[in-house]
Amino acid sequence: MSKKLVLTVGNSMMGDDGAGPLLAEMMLQNPVDDWVVIDGGSAPENYVHQIRELAPEQVLIVDAAEIGEKAGEIRIIEPDQIAEMFIMSTHCLPLNFLIEELETFVPQVTFIGIQPAIVAFSFPMTDMVRDAVTALYQALPTWQGQGEFATV
Repeated sequence: MSKKLVLTVGNSMMGDDGAGPLLAEMMLQNPVDDWVVIDGGSAPENYVHQIRELAPEQVLIVDAAEIGEKAGEIRIIEPDQIAEMFIMSTHCLPLNFLIEELETFVPQVTFIGIQPAIVAFSFPMTDMVRDAVTALYQALPTWQGQGEFATV
């Protein structure tokens, strides 16, 4: 059983908010050794019980996030920054609550934000965000700690 899990968050019908679901789709079509994926959609908190059963040592949560960077930039977001960043969110529950819950049983929880350009119903995903998802997917096989991405 894998000890590494990617939990993706987002809505593929909302332009760049589909970054997480796109990563999940890529991982399901071409699995990455040592990683499992759960597409949490707009309600990732509904998958906490599954994650608990899998008992991973590491969880990466991937979502489009307004991080004040140019579109397609990828950043590791520290837990204390998350509550401030998600004033406007397409998700049911603020992600800091989900992360706090996961931290009660997962040794390492890392939130990865991808800066969106457009989050609007029925818009396509931008190339910048699609490229960022590809870069993140390609980084998974050699992922160590917080990966190769800068921290916000």
